[in-house]
Amino acid sequence: PHQATFDLTGRFVVVPDKGLDIVLVFRFDAERGKLVPCDPPFVKARYGAIPRHIAFHPKRPYAYVVNEQDSTVNAYHWDTTRGELKPFQRVPTTPTHYVGDNMAAEIAISPSGKFLYASNRGHDSIVIYAVDSATGMIEPIGWESVQGKKPRFFGPDPDWSHLYAANQDSHTIVVFGVNHETGKLTPTGQVIETGSPSCVVFKTK
Repeated sequence: PHQATFDLTGRFVVVPDKGLDIVLVFRFDAERGKLVPCDPPFVKARYGAIPRHIAFHPKRPYAYVVNEQDSTVNAYHWDTTRGELKPFQRVPTTPTHYVGDNMAAEIAISPSGKFLYASNRGHDSIVIYAVDSATGMIEPIGWESVQGKKPRFFGPDPDWSHLYAANQDSHTIVVFGVNHETGKLTPTGQVIETGSPSCVVFKTK
């Protein structure tokens, strides 16, 4: 298992499992402090896809899982009553003309729900998807170079004005401005040098 995160209701914990190619879903029993497997207890990913991280749409019943090994994003309908994921789309994280090695890593969705982002280690970029709020379908609208190597992680600041790409192999954190209208990322010129960054977390009030 590579991640364990609550859904937006706080009633379920979702666990992408890289070793089993499944995404497990547990109901959180707050009184007993227990995790209880849902029915069904998991959803299968494509064999060898290696589901890594999940992001929930902030306003609609959708969820998106980035698959590390086959460099794709799976879109799911998310049932907040049953705690069930039902896949309905699979989209590559790299451009069709890119034929090199790649492993996808992080995924995040903007607070508006209009744009989804995922990082590529190999293509060394962040892909930007437009999200159709009516259907949940995603479509790539661009790729932005992370100006480094192997962005294991990226994360926005609390107001989503900037996004920070943690380039593990080039030992840098590169800062981008986020355009809330177009979803595009623009390098600010700020580059922080640090040893093998793998996660960025902001303290909120």
